[in-house]
Amino acid sequence: MNTYLQLTSFSLIIGIGATLVMDIYAIIIKRFFNIPSLDYALLGRWVGHFKGGVFSHQNIMQTEKIEGERIIGWIAHYLIGISFACLLLLIWGIEWAYQPTILPALIIGLSTTVAPWFMMQPAFGFGIAASKTPNPSLARFRSLKAHTVYGIGLYLAGLLLSIGMS
Repeated sequence: MNTYLQLTSFSLIIGIGATLVMDIYAIIIKRFFNIPSLDYALLGRWVGHFKGGVFSHQNIMQTEKIEGERIIGWIAHYLIGISFACLLLLIWGIEWAYQPTILPALIIGLSTTVAPWFMMQPAFGFGIAASKTPNPSLARFRSLKAHTVYGIGLYLAGLLLSIGMS
């Protein structure tokens, strides 16, 4: 298999797997602790407004809804997860998928917190690292936990892929 095909297929498998782990974690903490995660309709609303040249909002929750925003948000969520898995493989090499280790996965997982803190939350009107939310420290902590779980998911998905290839 050529390197580009491996990069693409491994990124899809690992990214979808890691994002699924993150979503299962979100379901568990919602069900047992009543802790909500991001409503991906808001992500879809944000992405949906790009076509009109609008990239930031005073408050995304008060921004006009767009048709299909929930599905757009979920698709974006998984594409982002796949993209970060690809980044892992670009930095540590395709070989990582054959012998995955936890540290690179956790580094990428924790590093992905930069995206919501410095891009998505400010664009939603929530401030840098949720500084304009009612409890910024709690929001930051929850982001770190969710993205750490994504990192664990990268490792687990990589491990399952490597077992499947052996």
